[in-house]
Amino acid sequence: MTVFFHEIKRCRLSLLIWSAAIAFMLVVTVLIYPEMEPQMSQMENFMSDMGSFSSAFGMDKLNFAKFSDYFAIECGNVLGLGGAIFSAITGITMIGKEEKEHTSEFLFTHPISRFQIVLNKLLAVIAQLVTLNLITIASSISAMFIIGETDDISIFMLLFLAYFLLQLEIALLCFGISAFVRSGLGLGIGLAFGLYFFNIISNITENARFLDWITPFAYADGADILQNRTISCEYLAIGMCIAVVSAAVAFVKTEKKDLSC
Repeated sequence: MTVFFHEIKRCRLSLLIWSAAIAFMLVVTVLIYPEMEPQMSQMENFMSDMGSFSSAFGMDKLNFAKFSDYFAIECGNVLGLGGAIFSAITGITMIGKEEKEHTSEFLFTHPISRFQIVLNKLLAVIAQLVTLNLITIASSISAMFIIGETDDISIFMLLFLAYFLLQLEIALLCFGISAFVRSGLGLGIGLAFGLYFFNIISNITENARFLDWITPFAYADGADILQNRTISCEYLAIGMCIAVVSAAVAFVKTEKKDLSC
């Protein structure tokens, strides 16, 4: 587990910064709700008249006078997109950085198999995602208790689960790509944004509904989760298959490739 703990130590500052930033924004989002609640009914009417813009973010399906609906949209914007970018950065840099930083010769000549190295790095990615989500969940639920909005914690936990699975899929997809590139930071961030906008396009037009099979934001759509009180199993199954295959590709590629130092 030496590699695992080394990666956790190596990435701890980035993890703490991202966790603190996302948790802070979610807490602020929750705490300002009581001040905004009286205007929510007017905002709902305003949002319903915005046509495609409302559809793009699922606001046409929600009642902003309810805290759960309000939080679903804000959580999607903060934890969904923010978590996706963090996941992409974490996954895309995990393997390729050894060649970029010229540490591969030192690492891969140790008495530990390449499989074990990749496995430890994969576990480090997952551990960081779990830590990020535990911090943001604890912060958000605490803020909900402060304002007295804890009537339906189960639906909030379902939202948090959906966003964790979204982050896991993006992280493992980027983890697989990391085995092929030395420096893919821009690629990872671009991929996260691309998948996010695929979901927006799909929400705007029926002709683009096929994109729901590609983007993990389809099964982490807060509006759909609140309406159906479940995560879409079809889209989730496809997403988890993509995640598993991507992780497997990372193992296979790392085992076979010639490492540059």
